[in-house]
Amino acid sequence: MCVNNLKGLKMSSRMSGGLVKDEEEEEEEEEEGKSLNPTEVKMSQIVMPCHSNHRQELSVGQLLKWMDSTACLSAERHAGSPCVTASMDDIHFEQTISVGQVVNIKAKVNRAFNTSMEVGIQVSCEDLFTDRHWRVCHAYATFVTQRTNTGKKMILKPIVPQTQKEQVEYSVAAERRRVRMVHDDIIRDLLSHGSIQQVNSAVDNAVAAEKTKVESVELVLPPHANHQVNTFGGQIMAWMVNVATIAASRLCQAHPTLRTIDMFTFRGPSQVGDNLLLRSIVNNAFKNSMEVGVRAEAYQEEGPNRHINSAFMTFEVLDDHRKPCMLPWLRPEPLEGERRFQEAIARKKIRLDRKYIISRKQGEVPLSVPWDPRNQSPSRPGFPGCSGAAGGAGEATATWLAPASGDWLTTSAKDLPSMVSIASILVYLSYNNVSALKMLTARNNWRLSTEKDKVRLYTLEEKSMLSFRVESEVDVPAQRAFCLLAELSDRPSWDKHYQKCELIHRVDDDDFLYHVVTPSVHRGAVGSPTSVSQAEGILQDFILLASKRKPCSSGDPYVIALRSVSLPTHPPTKEYNRGEVLCAGFTILETKNNMSLISYYNQASPEVLPYISTDIAGLSSSFYHTFCSCSQYLTQNRVQFASEEQTE
Repeated sequence: MCVNNLKGLKMSSRMSGGLVKDEEEEEEEEEEGKSLNPTEVKMSQIVMPCHSNHRQELSVGQLLKWMDSTACLSAERHAGSPCVTASMDDIHFEQTISVGQVVNIKAKVNRAFNTSMEVGIQVSCEDLFTDRHWRVCHAYATFVTQRTNTGKKMILKPIVPQTQKEQVEYSVAAERRRVRMVHDDIIRDLLSHGSIQQVNSAVDNAVAAEKTKVESVELVLPPHANHQVNTFGGQIMAWMVNVATIAASRLCQAHPTLRTIDMFTFRGPSQVGDNLLLRSIVNNAFKNSMEVGVRAEAYQEEGPNRHINSAFMTFEVLDDHRKPCMLPWLRPEPLEGERRFQEAIARKKIRLDRKYIISRKQGEVPLSVPWDPRNQSPSRPGFPGCSGAAGGAGEATATWLAPASGDWLTTSAKDLPSMVSIASILVYLSYNNVSALKMLTARNNWRLSTEKDKVRLYTLEEKSMLSFRVESEVDVPAQRAFCLLAELSDRPSWDKHYQKCELIHRVDDDDFLYHVVTPSVHRGAVGSPTSVSQAEGILQDFILLASKRKPCSSGDPYVIALRSVSLPTHPPTKEYNRGEVLCAGFTILETKNNMSLISYYNQASPEVLPYISTDIAGLSSSFYHTFCSCSQYLTQNRVQFASEEQTE
């Protein structure tokens, strides 16, 4: 992936990724109550003193065992055969659970691929005396079935989503799988392209990393095994949390709290009778958090050690007011220790990136998230070995457009996510782009506003957001329509709203950056070049990230997602009013007789709304003419494509 021309990429990040309970989630719960998912498994456990730590709070290791057990039962219910944990995505523990409270765990299969399946896990807590409920964490685990006696992998039956929420999870599961597959590549890319920061070992009171080393051996007994006589994945995770907690305690000389476990993969099985060797060490200490690395190996009396799993865990130390305390400096070991030190910085940058881009509610972040090379402060100001903006006078700042007021706001760099490698950013922005469109398409309360000659205009009104969908069937194969519509540079030939569309950069085979110019539709006083209100005669422009996806399995549509980004190489100018596209794009679904159902979606921002307001009110049919022009463009190029094939 080329990164030379993309320094400072930033994106409109308003995708809903959290699970905070609101009116929308309550509607989903009512929906789920009407349609029970056959793979859903629920577990409720009351927290006893034997499950707790020194604070009389449920230990994370015990919680992981319950989560893994519940998810495994869900996977096996769908597969109809024994399953094992292959991997677990990032887990962020938002709340703690006390002795006497009830843990409620719900797991269900979101999507089954050929031989693997994604299981979604939600954990909540219940106080029996106050009837309060709150979310603790959510996670996604990947399970695979055991091979048959002949050594073949079992092909899983597909999941059929029944509710709107299940449809969203089903669609976005393909994007999460895509991110998992490139996770290791992102780390390698960041380390190879990022600046290697020198470790400052001159701090007098730094704690030597060797002091935090922990090594422990566990004998795998029958109670530690599952019904397949393999070591229970949740048990391995619990042992790993135990040694990681000891390592963290040795650095801070206090009782740490586990906040995050990074994505990890089980590399191989362990059986009853194995000795499980667990090693942990603090890799890096930041201002208020530390990363601990853990490695698990299995061995028997004869034979080499087998690498079972490696994980990276983030700990904090909380004061009496539950606020994070400042941690001691860490002095890493030479060579290997310094490598782990640098990799911990890379993982922290990616962790912040994932959290800021993927895991935020739509209304919680600015319309444009700045990505500035100056904002490289993954830890504390002046942290040894880390470049970053210092606090106080002269600190770095960034500016964005507030979606509610249209005002341009300024904040300090310390309140923004870290700058990560461009490859890392684009992976998550592409995920954000496609997932946002898939979430929009999965909504089930679209209302038909206008129809003319089988071209239909639908609207969706939710809170302060208005979205629209235009769709019609065309006599063009889905794959050909996908190829034609994905060429955004050709759109001005059939869409009058696109006066100009220039390809800025081809990121990879699936992601492209475009500069789009559209006509002005408002009359108003001339303001600043980036004002939301448009001036008479001034054209609008957009910087768009176009992400295209082919179907992951039969029945999936082709997807072309569009979302605004900002590039330092293409700043707003006086020549144009800079607009923002929140969420837009095409889905192309193959229908009978080699035809396609083309649907265009747009979550209308203030810059887009004037184009379609008269259509929604029934005062215009411009949407119809535009779609007819699109259909004609597809049909003409289909004929040309067919004639070229015959010539060849």
